[in-house]
This record gives sequence, C-alpha cells and structure tokens, in this order.
Amino acid sequence: MRVELRLGSPSEWIRVFDPRDGTLAVNAAPATAPPMGTAVRVDLICGDGGPRVILRGQVIGHRGTDVALVGLGPTEREKVNYMNGFVRGGLLNLRASRRLPVRLAVTYGGLKGAVSTHTRDINDQGVFVLTEEPLPEDAEVHLIIAIPGRAEPLSVVGRVTHTVVPEDDDVAGMGIVFRTSAADAAELARTIDALEQAFLTGTLPDDTLA
Repeated sequence: MRVELRLGSPSEWIRVFDPRDGTLAVNAAPATAPPMGTAVRVDLICGDGGPRVILRGQVIGHRGTDVALVGLGPTEREKVNYMNGFVRGGLLNLRASRRLPVRLAVTYGGLKGAVSTHTRDINDQGVFVLTEEPLPEDAEVHLIIAIPGRAEPLSVVGRVTHTVVPEDDDVAGMGIVFRTSAADAAELARTIDALEQAFLTGTLPDDTLA
C-alpha cells in the first residue's frame, strides 16, 4: 500500500513519529486504515522546500478507525535520524554529522572482483555501502559512486571502519571513511552540498529515495 504523508511544517514530524517504538502515525482518512500486517510505503513530504523521504514499514496497530501505526524497520534508521536532525535544526550545517539517506549506485573492488550495489547514506566524511559480504575492517577500497545531476561518477578511496553482517540486527553492509586530499575534500563537500540541496527540494529521482 502506498500513502502520501504531507507535513505542513517540520515540527509536525514530532507529532507523527514516536521515537519510543519507532512508529509513524499515518492518517488514511477518508478511507479506513489498512489492516494489521499490511506493508506500507509512506511518501513523506515535509512542507515547501523540505526533504522528501520514502519510508517503508508495516501496520502494527491502529489509532481509531483511520490512523495506522506503521512500524519502521532498521532499513529506515538513517532516514529517521536525518528527519530528527532536520526538525531540531542546525544539523545540516554540521558536515561531520549530516548523513544523507540516499540510495546511490556504487561499484567497489570486492574480494572476488568488482561489486555493484547501493549506498544507504553518505556525507562528506564517508559512506555506508549495502553488501552481504563486507570487506574486512581497515581494508582500503576504491569506490565509484553515481551522483544524480553529475556528468562523471564520484571516484573516491576509503577505509572500512565497521561492518554489519546479515546475522546482525541491522542492515548488512560496511561503513567507509573517505581518504582525500584537501583539494579533493573541498570538491567532495561541494558535491554533497549539491546532493543535499536536491534532496531538500524534492528533485532527486525516486530510485535514490527507495
């Protein structure tokens, strides 16, 4: 099931999201809320000039007859973190803290050759890459990342700082910290700035928000 959740202002996020149990209250009016267990895609639009985020989960409860409580899984964690920071304000100006929850095509050198996958999130300092066969921690890796609106893909080298395997209660993959020169770091910051602006204005393709 696909629903649109439009917030008039960022502060309304606090009203619809409950951090205690990770549920999102979605008003289905005038229709009746979907039954328990229904898989839901929520297209969240935050005011004018705010972020557009796609959140996925399933109905785990109801509030009245027309409000569904959607439980969000671990795959949505970075999107929720970004929304929390956006609402609090100031986070977007802290480059070390902002993590854009975007799905970008990425190719890296794996143990058995080139691997094509996607990012879970990215910032100026590093990236989280989705993979069920992460490289060992401290391994150096070369990544080619496709950036919407950029003619050439982003080519960066980084170091694996932490890994998550399928058995863990999280999304499998690896966190990578970029290794860049001062000039490359400045260019990377400009690239992330442009990517974030596109994210905030809702101009990124849907497949980067999935």
